[in-house]
Amino acid sequence: MRKPAIAVVVGLLAGVVAAPVAAANPSGNSNCFGVVSAQFAIANGGVGDHASSQEEPRLGLGNVARAILGDDATMGDFGQFLGEIDGDPATSCP
Repeated sequence: MRKPAIAVVVGLLAGVVAAPVAAANPSGNSNCFGVVSAQFAIANGGVGDHASSQEEPRLGLGNVARAILGDDATMGDFGQFLGEIDGDPATSCP
């Protein structure tokens, strides 16, 4: 539970700085979020609790991506962003 919470906090804090970088370097890979989250899960033994275990209403990953990276952000962009800022060499978007 701690790693996902840290990733969200780091993402929120880094979003202000990283948004221009993500916009200038889009992933071009709509599956990037799935790729990066699967890599992270394999390398670290999981990614946290399922969304259904959270209280309602949930913000949703798409809304989190747009809040951090800007209105035009996609889940692919968000996956690339997370793969770049998590400090884990096992995660990257091809």
